[in-house]
Amino acid sequence: MDSTSLGLIVRSERKAQKLKQAELAAVSGVGIRFIVDLEAGKPTLQLEKVLRVITTLGCDITITPPTGGA
Repeated sequence: MDSTSLGLIVRSERKAQKLKQAELAAVSGVGIRFIVDLEAGKPTLQLEKVLRVITTLGCDITITPPTGGA
């Protein structure tokens, strides 16, 4: 997954929930510009804020460690 793919998922879910960018920003506690940048796939956003927006949308992130062990 890359930042562009994540942004597309956020945009798709926001639209599915019939939220405007400003509405998602307000309920997530971030600025509108942050939502715009996140949906555009900006790769340098603050992780904590990204996770807050994703949680607000009701989405989860799953991290799977590589197989083969260390």
